[in-house]
Amino acid sequence: MKTYSKKDILDLYNTPLMALIFEAATVHRLHHDPSKIQVSTLISIKTGGCPEDCGYCPQAARYHTAIEKNELMPVSSVINLAKKAKQNGSSRVCMGAAWRNVKEGEDFEKVLEMVRGISHLNMEVCCTLGMITESQALRLAEAGLHYYNHNLDTSEAYYKEIISTRGYEDRLETLKNVNKGALKVCSGGIIGMGERVEDRIEMLMSLLRLDRVPDSVPINALVPVEGTPLATENTVPVWDIIRMIATTRIVMPKTTVRLSAGRTEMSTEAQALCFMAGASSIFTGEKLLTTPNPGEDKDAEMFSILGLIPTENTKENSDKFKIRKPILKNDTAVKWTRPGHTIERNVKATKQAKALRKNQK
Repeated sequence: MKTYSKKDILDLYNTPLMALIFEAATVHRLHHDPSKIQVSTLISIKTGGCPEDCGYCPQAARYHTAIEKNELMPVSSVINLAKKAKQNGSSRVCMGAAWRNVKEGEDFEKVLEMVRGISHLNMEVCCTLGMITESQALRLAEAGLHYYNHNLDTSEAYYKEIISTRGYEDRLETLKNVNKGALKVCSGGIIGMGERVEDRIEMLMSLLRLDRVPDSVPINALVPVEGTPLATENTVPVWDIIRMIATTRIVMPKTTVRLSAGRTEMSTEAQALCFMAGASSIFTGEKLLTTPNPGEDKDAEMFSILGLIPTENTKENSDKFKIRKPILKNDTAVKWTRPGHTIERNVKATKQAKALRKNQK
């Protein structure tokens, strides 16, 4: 694979739009079938109550949002939702839990059972559960997990403006743990959080520096949610999303680029340009964890108009890397970092939430 410098990628990103889309489309067709789109379903298996202070997230316990907190769903309920998703055309299920990091115990054992159950449905399975150790990644792989999602969100420099309760190095460490064993890495970011274009490029550079380039890169557009620190951010222009997808496609030609959060603000025409630029996956259903998403009927209509075909899961596209035993002797006592800095807008949103809750009593 070609080696890119930050300047190379920045120049690509700033290429005149139609030329950029054409180049990305050319690369896409060399490695992917442009008529096929993987349809994925995201299930929030544990919603709200997260101790982190991510400025974009309505699931953070410290902010006052309309999110209803739910403990871990029963295994049978999750399996039934996966079966329904498969009936509706999804070949992939991603389970998300609002945890800072995976803790050993009953809940993790239930997640492993969920993974086994969905894998037996011949569906591709992905989890996003927070930070994980190497041995936890191994156990997930042995249960049948194919991908582990852990987004870098943005550049290391701008990350400090969004999150103060964990360090960027913890994100990278988790991706290293995933990469050491049988799991495939799914990691991308969010654009529209007030970052510079250079931050978007640096995020891609961080992904390219990993021991193994991610097999999956979701590109999310911020969905501002009332009560979160980023609630007043303007909707990111659709052209920025298209540029980000096209640039990602060119620098990671074999990776699955996923058009993720923010599709409700996009027309069919805009999404068509994203597919042309190299996106080959969407999430379907009314919600992405807690934020709105186009319904399945609307997506089916779009697929019909554009002549797109949902991919079916096969052994070929769900094969895992060879499972290897963890290198660490005992990693259950890993201490994830807690940076000491504060983010003023996050602190302000937390104080406002406390005041609102006090007034509601």
